Parts: sequence; C-alpha cells; structure tokens
Amino acid sequence: MTPSSVHDIRNLALFGHAGCGKTTLIETLLAAAGEIGTAGSVERGDTVSDFDPQEKAMGHSLHAALVHLEWAGHWINLLDTPGLPDLAGRALVALPAVDTAAVVIDAAAGVESVARRMMAAAQGKCRMIVVNKIDAGGVDFGALMEAIVAEFGRECLPINLPSSDGGRVIDCFFAPQNDAATAFSSVGAAHDAIVDQIVELDEELMAKYLEQGESLDPEQLHAPFEQALREGHLVPVCFVSARSRAGVRELLDILGKLAPDPTEGNPPAFLKGEGANAEPVAVLPEADRHVVAHVFQIANDPYRGKLGLFRVHQGRVTPSSQLFVGDGRKPFKVAHLLRMQGRTAVETALAVPGDLCAVARVDELARDAVLHDSHDEDFFHLAPTAYPQPVFGLALMTRKPADEQKLSEALARLTEEDPCLEVSFDHRNRRTVVRGLGEQHLKIVLDELAARWNLQLDTAPPSIPYRETISVAAEARYRHKKQSGGAGQFGEVALRVEPLERGAGIELADEVKGGAIPTHFMPAVEKGVRQALAEGAYAGFPLQDLRVVVTDGKHHAVDSNEISFVTAARHALIEAVLAARPQVLEPLLDVQVKVADARFGDVSAELAGRRGRLTSTDSPTAGWTLISARVPMASLDGFESRLKSICAGESEFMLSAGGYEAAPVEIQSQLAQAHAGNGNGNGGNGAH
Repeated sequence: MTPSSVHDIRNLALFGHAGCGKTTLIETLLAAAGEIGTAGSVERGDTVSDFDPQEKAMGHSLHAALVHLEWAGHWINLLDTPGLPDLAGRALVALPAVDTAAVVIDAAAGVESVARRMMAAAQGKCRMIVVNKIDAGGVDFGALMEAIVAEFGRECLPINLPSSDGGRVIDCFFAPQNDAATAFSSVGAAHDAIVDQIVELDEELMAKYLEQGESLDPEQLHAPFEQALREGHLVPVCFVSARSRAGVRELLDILGKLAPDPTEGNPPAFLKGEGANAEPVAVLPEADRHVVAHVFQIANDPYRGKLGLFRVHQGRVTPSSQLFVGDGRKPFKVAHLLRMQGRTAVETALAVPGDLCAVARVDELARDAVLHDSHDEDFFHLAPTAYPQPVFGLALMTRKPADEQKLSEALARLTEEDPCLEVSFDHRNRRTVVRGLGEQHLKIVLDELAARWNLQLDTAPPSIPYRETISVAAEARYRHKKQSGGAGQFGEVALRVEPLERGAGIELADEVKGGAIPTHFMPAVEKGVRQALAEGAYAGFPLQDLRVVVTDGKHHAVDSNEISFVTAARHALIEAVLAARPQVLEPLLDVQVKVADARFGDVSAELAGRRGRLTSTDSPTAGWTLISARVPMASLDGFESRLKSICAGESEFMLSAGGYEAAPVEIQSQLAQAHAGNGNGNGGNGAH
C-alpha cells in the first residue's frame, strides 16, 4: 500500500536525549507493524534508521532518518532524529516535515536538556511526550509525571498509564471504565482530566459534558482533541517500553487514531516574496491544486548522489512531474520518486499532500528549497526554522596541499546537510575555520571528512571572533587627492559615527545636502564605509553596533571618480571610529551543565576560573544540579574534556551564543598593539 489520501497520513518526528531509546523504539514499532521481521538493535548495528557506518560505530544517530509503517489503515511516517546535544541542528531539520513532534523521555533519567530544547523548538507543532523504558526498575512514575508537568506545563496529561511493575500500559482515553491497577493516578481520573482539558475549547461540548452529565465517546472528542493539540492546550503523555514491547501496540493505536493528519495539524507558514515584503500565503493540502513541496533535508549519498527529502504540502507528485526549484526558470523531471525506509529507497508512482518522499541527482536542490510546478508559486518559501548558532570552532589544515580543493568540496556537502555547521576563511592566518555547536559536533565532522572523503587533517584552535564598537559619537572628514599627470583623483567625505545598543548591528544614513556628493557617487561612499566596517579600525576586527551618517563632502568636476570616494569614505570612517573611544568586544557563550550535586563546587570553581559568571542554578531531578553560566569564548578551550575529567563522564553539557561584551582592558590593549605591530597603520594619501 501507498497512501492515496491525505487523511491516511500521519507525520511524526521523534526527538529526545541521546540514549532515551528513540532508534530502538522505532525499530520495535516497525517490527510490531510487520514492516520488518525482527527488531534490530543499536548494539548489533542492524537497525533500519542507523545505517551509516559512523552511526553504527558510535551507537548514536547522527542524521535524521525517515521510515514508514502501516497500521490499521494509516500510513505513519516517522523521523528518527539525533539526540546528542551538539547535533541539535541535524535533529531540527525534521520539524518542518511533520505535524507532530514526539519528545521521548527515558523513564529512569527523567527530563533531560535535549527534551527541554526540543519541546521549546516544537511550539507551534502538535506535541506529545513518550516516556520510554518503563520496565526500568525503581522508577517513581508519579514523581516523573510531576517533573514533566513542572517543566512543560499542566497541558501535559497521561493518555495511558503504566502498570505498577511497568510490565504493561492501561488505556485512559478509549476505555475509561477499566479499573486495572496503575503505577499512579487511576484510569478514571486520567480520563476525566483529558476530557476536562479538551472540552475547555468547545463551549457546546462543555455544556453537554457538565450540565447534562453525558459521557462523551471518542468520536465526539476527536475534533476538539485535534484542536487542543494544535493550540498547545494538550500534550498527551504515553508510556512504553521499546525493549519489553509494553505499550507498543497502544502507541501505534494512538498514532493512528489521535495523531493529526496533515489537514488537522497547524498549516505550514508559507510566505511569498522576500524580506520585509514577504506576505503569508495559503498552501492547502488538496490534491487538485498546483504542487508545492518543501525540501527539509539533503543527504549526499555515495551511490545515489544528492538526495533531497521533501514533504508535499499541496498537489500531487508523480514520476512524470516537471518541478521548478524556487524561482528557477528551468524545471527538472522527477523521473524516480522514492520512498525511504532508512537507507532503502523504493520507487513509488504517487505522492499526495502530506507525503514524505525523496528525489535523487538534482544538483539544484538545497535545504529549504520549495518545489512547484507553476510559476504562480515562484518566490514561495517556508518561514525559517530557528537553529542554534554555531559557537565552537576549529581551524583545519590539510596534510597534503593537493587536498585543499577536496576539503572545500567536502565542507560544501556537509554544510548542505547540517544547518549548524558554518565554514569561513580566516584571512589573517590563511586557514579554513569550521564552527559548530560543540567539541563533539566538530569531532563528528572530522570523522565524516576522514571516512567519506579520506581527508587527513591537522587542527588548531581558531582565532576568536572579536568585534569592535564605539563608546561615544565622533566626526571625521577625509579628503583623498592625488595628481599624477592627466586626470587625477579627488573625493572628500565627512561623516559621523554614533554608538547603538549591543546587538543592534549596523545602520547607515545619508544627510548630504545640496549635492555636495553627487548621487551617483553615494554607492562608492557606502562601499568605502562597508570596507572599513569589515576591516576594523582599532584592533583589526569587524565593527558592529554603530550608526554611520554621511553628512557632507566635496567633489571635483573632472578628477572625482568612484575609487576616490571609496578611499575617502574608508579613511573617514576609520578616523571617526578612532576618535569615538573604540573598544574590543569578546564573544560570550551561555553554558548549561548538568552535574551530580557532589560535583557542583568543582564545576562552579572551574567555570569561575575561566572568567565565567553563574546566571542560575536549578535542580531538575533529585541528586542533580543544572548550572547556567555565561563564559567568554576565549576561556572555554578544553572545558568539555576538563568537565568529563571532573565528573567521570557523568554530566550533560550544552553551549549557545551569549552575545558580546567589552573584553578586559589588558586583552583590548594586547589586540590593538598586535594590530599596530602587523603594520596596519591607518594613514594614506590625502589631507585632512
């Protein structure tokens, strides 16, 4: 069977911390549905969704993988996502493809950092929580449910309950009369709590429920249940054990009967146009409309080439479809329309709205590209997913000069696949720099470069991405004048710089009056200003958080040209910045560390020794402390290894960008002196 109707389809992504059992759970669901004969295991390296050799070796998912199964007439697409905190970007690529985000929690470990991050990221999607490993001994299910509610809100309500020994689960939605013993609460109380939550959104249903005392059957509750999911008013919690299979069939029933189909989830946030002119546009899951599909993931397969996984949001796609990529003028023929079962690709004849499929060997594909079959849909795009900012860097040097081109091509492929991998070139040191979400992220990237492209690399800490800014307003005027026989060069620019709030970026303004600088030379003035902003003035780092106002200038009818005004504007800006009490800003990182209570003092002291400031502490579970701190990036080199040493590997660690603040005076002075010592003077031809 392949789905022939949008109403048959359920699209879910499984998110959760590494080790919570997502891959094993998917394997068990596939086996229970008869898609595979026997469930594989992560330990044996024979699961459907962890098919990459690197994944098998590490025992962790490294990329989102798509599988599907059929259950009771429903076609269920499941995306297995990485759970390592450093691979959050590779997990989040799955969000635009699904209607439901299922966050998996290890019953014994409780709520972990990745679960928190993914529950926050999935707001706007229908969400559910799957508590896995309920057969683990010693779990206090009542306390766990309280922790879930405390973390994510009272909208989290159990839809089934584990038995006291975790050996099975008892349904609370479809069969409220069941009086079986449960590990906490009761079937009746759990059922009433869900119904009370649902009927709050439907006054007529609430009146029937309260005033007439009528019991409501599941059919009456279906539409308000879906509404509650869409609005975030209900987050069902269900219990399961992938290992013992307790609750597996019940989970499949919940996915088929209660997870939203593509017409019941929140509609995709498509826009038409670019920038501030972009406007919302309706894309409807109807088969008889123009095709609109969204590429949510790119994989570079050694045998199939570039593979683009996409969701059909509107219309039908067949192997004969001619599709445009974005605003491209030339369509491509789909030819081979693929359904993915992990690594295995099977050709299919039809993809209806809501389908998740793939197409291979189309070089124009890119993550977030929109595919369509009519120029009416040119310039459509989906509202972007918010990805964590890459913060941890490494400089890469090839051991063989001949490998430099291969490295460039390999990094281009990896950045297509990974939204949180950033590549730049350090012109000061002439090195390629990669940035990711942490030390482990970049170690995985290095392993991929070695395994997939046979690249042997040396690494070094990259230069810290300092920035410059100003403290007060200042003005400067610079005249560039050069005469060497024949036509000369002449341009004069006056401008003012003003400080902006931290994080405000750059603003450019023009207050030139009376044609002092002819209009056709203003682009050259802007070019010179932007050159100086990029180069820096005080210590050689890009400038930020200031406004530049061009106020006046002079020109010559014969000698003025573009290069003259580029040069004058560049020097004027440098002089104004140097007069505006410039300072060097250093990047900060927000650090979250979960450690055993006994290690709190040691880890706090380590952070303080790295110029870190504690911003908060929390106790997510008994015996553990969550430390939040803000630490200069320059001080974090080697911290992850040190943390593992202090905590004997028993810790969680997550980085995120924390903005910029003024560096200590001695560091600013050292950087400015180094810049001056490199011969970066700011003189030039001209008079002031």
